[in-house]
Amino acid sequence: MGAQGTATLNFGSFASSSSTYGQPNTEAKVTITGQAAIIAGSLVEAWIRAEPAGSADHSMDEHSIENIRVVAGNIAAGIGFDILGECTLGGTYGTFTICWVWN
Repeated sequence: MGAQGTATLNFGSFASSSSTYGQPNTEAKVTITGQAAIIAGSLVEAWIRAEPAGSADHSMDEHSIENIRVVAGNIAAGIGFDILGECTLGGTYGTFTICWVWN
């Protein structure tokens, strides 16, 4: 295994939403850096972590039931990769804990 860790995916607040109607955001991105051994052909995976502590904005239950899809990609050899999150039903706000691993 190359490396593993956690990250915080931040969908922002209602006030910073791109919508003029104050709707929650539907997309977020976090960049993972410091991965000196990662190569362009590495396999990268990410998923939402439902843990008892949840995150600063959402409980463990909310981590489990929100309609958020996460994908990892955009690998930069010797640097890292991106994790993209999309709320597939409506929108959301705040932070979610994401786990990641690459080989």
